Amino acid sequence: MKGGAVASIHGLAIGDALGYPTEFLDLAALTRRYGSWRQLELPVQDGVARVSDDTQMTLAVIEALVEASLDGVSAVTAATVEPALRKHFVAWLRSPDNNRAPGRTCLDACAALERGVPWQEATVLPSKGCGANMRVAPVALLPGLTDEQRAGTAQLQAALTHGHPTALAASDLTAHAVWLLAHNCHPSELLPRLRHYGRSARRTYHGDWLGDLAQRAGASDPAAFIAHGWDETLAALDTVAAALDQPDPERDPCEVAGAGWIAEEALATALYCFLLFPEEPVTVVQRAAFSSGDSDSVAALAGAFAGASVGGPAWPADWVRALEYGDRVRPLVAPWDAGHTHARWGGPG
Repeated sequence: MKGGAVASIHGLAIGDALGYPTEFLDLAALTRRYGSWRQLELPVQDGVARVSDDTQMTLAVIEALVEASLDGVSAVTAATVEPALRKHFVAWLRSPDNNRAPGRTCLDACAALERGVPWQEATVLPSKGCGANMRVAPVALLPGLTDEQRAGTAQLQAALTHGHPTALAASDLTAHAVWLLAHNCHPSELLPRLRHYGRSARRTYHGDWLGDLAQRAGASDPAAFIAHGWDETLAALDTVAAALDQPDPERDPCEVAGAGWIAEEALATALYCFLLFPEEPVTVVQRAAFSSGDSDSVAALAGAFAGASVGGPAWPADWVRALEYGDRVRPLVAPWDAGHTHARWGGPG
C-alpha cells in the first residue's frame, strides 16, 4: 500500500489537529484569526499538536481491529469485532483525555454499551452524525480483509453508536474510498468507482453483522432500510461531482458540499477538498480545516484520503513528530503497510 496505512492515519490526525481549533468559527472569524486558508499551520503547543475525539475514536477502532485480528484476519467477524469495539469505545468514554467536545450521540451510545446491553439497543437509532464515519479509515487499511469483512466491519463500527442507515452507508463508502486510494485508484476515477460500489451495495443488508438493527428501527424490509441510506449517500456524491464541474478553491467547502455534521456530508465535503488538490496533501487539509462547519471531522477525512493516495511522503516530518498519540498509533499501524496483521507480528504489545 505504498506506505498508505500510516500516511492515511497521520493525515487523519493532522486534519483533525488543524480543524480542532477552527471548528465552530465562521469564515469571517477564521479570516480575522488566520488570514488566508493557505497560511494555516499545524497548531503545536509544547511540542504537541492536540487532536479531538475524531482521532481518539479512530485509535479505539485501530486497537479493536488489532485485538480482533490477533488470530489472523479470518477471525474478523461480528462475534470478535463487536466486543473489541465495545471495550475500546468504553475505554475512550472513561478516558481522562475525553475532554475534546465529543459528540452527544457517541457519549450516550458508549454509556449504554458500558451497561452491557445489546449494541442494537445501545445505538442511537435516528442519528447519522459524522461520528459514524470520522473513525472508519482503519477498517480500510487492515490488510487481508475480504470485501464482506470490510463492509460489515465498517457498518458495524458505525452502528454501535449511530443507527441510521445513512450512517452505515456513508461509513461503508468512506472506508471504500480509503481502500481504493490506498490501492492505487487514480483520483480521477474515484467518484465513478464509489458510485458503482454504492449502487451495487444499495440493497445489501449485512445481517451477519447488523443482526436485527433494521427491525428495531421499525423497518419491515432490511433491504429497503439500507437502500435509504445508500440513496442519501449517493446523492451526496452527486453534489461533489456537480461542484467539481465548476471548482472554486477559494469558496468555503462547507457551503459547496455540506457543513459536515452528518455522515454523508462529512464524506462529501472531505472528498471535494481532496479532489480539488489530489497531489497536494497539505493543501487538502488546509482547505478542509478552514471551513465553517464540522472542520475537524471534514479535515480528518480529507487527510485520510490524501494520505492513502499519496502514501509515505505525504506529510511534513515535523508535523508528524508533533502528533498527539503518534507513539501509540505508529507501532499498531506500521505492520499494515507491510501487509501483515499483528498476529504475524506477535501481537500489539
